Amino acid sequence: MPVRLCLNAVAKTFVMHLQDGLSLPVVANVDFSVNAGECVVLGGPSGAGKSSILKMIYGNYRCDEGQILVVRKPDEIIDIAHAAPRRMLALRHDTIGYVSQFLRVIPRVSALDVVAEPLLTQGADEETARARARDLLSRLNVPERLWSLPPATFSGGEQQRVNIARGFIADYPVLLLDEPTASLDAANRAVVVKLVDEKKAQGVAMLGILHDQDVRDRIADRIIDVTAFRPAA
Repeated sequence: MPVRLCLNAVAKTFVMHLQDGLSLPVVANVDFSVNAGECVVLGGPSGAGKSSILKMIYGNYRCDEGQILVVRKPDEIIDIAHAAPRRMLALRHDTIGYVSQFLRVIPRVSALDVVAEPLLTQGADEETARARARDLLSRLNVPERLWSLPPATFSGGEQQRVNIARGFIADYPVLLLDEPTASLDAANRAVVVKLVDEKKAQGVAMLGILHDQDVRDRIADRIIDVTAFRPAA
């Protein structure tokens, strides 16, 4: 399968400006790739740099060294490490999705519209987007009586399931998973496993952080030990 995402010699250091410019190296020499139809999981203890790697790929953090290459189209490869903010926003619309355990939404927007919005952004008509949103909310056991309500009023577990539906609805070639099953019950964890399997079958390249051992064993094609990217002392 073709490579969709490739990290080459990536490094990140945080500078603590309120502590006299103290430098805190996080990761160095990060080298790996993710193929289409593959789910790769980052392993290692808390503080090893797993979340920092995801955030560099999504453009929330700038990497200090190296390349983060993503295939946007067969003839277009973009280096996220040097992408302008406008280019990064475009990548988030059509190339890189991000599924986290936290939901950040505009107040008073219904759960159905929150879920449908990424697919609308990609050009789907409203009927198609809302139909797919309804299907995902139903599969994730979000009660239909809640679909017209703003998810800011939901329980934590309900918000998480809305967030998962929002992350999986659109057609991204690359999908980042940041603890999507945290706090979910067994039935909804099984739904997420099925959604991941469907994305694999569609050729999506996925990179995730999963502390849930059962889910990790079921979806991971490879596990990359992030401690291998520990900066030199």
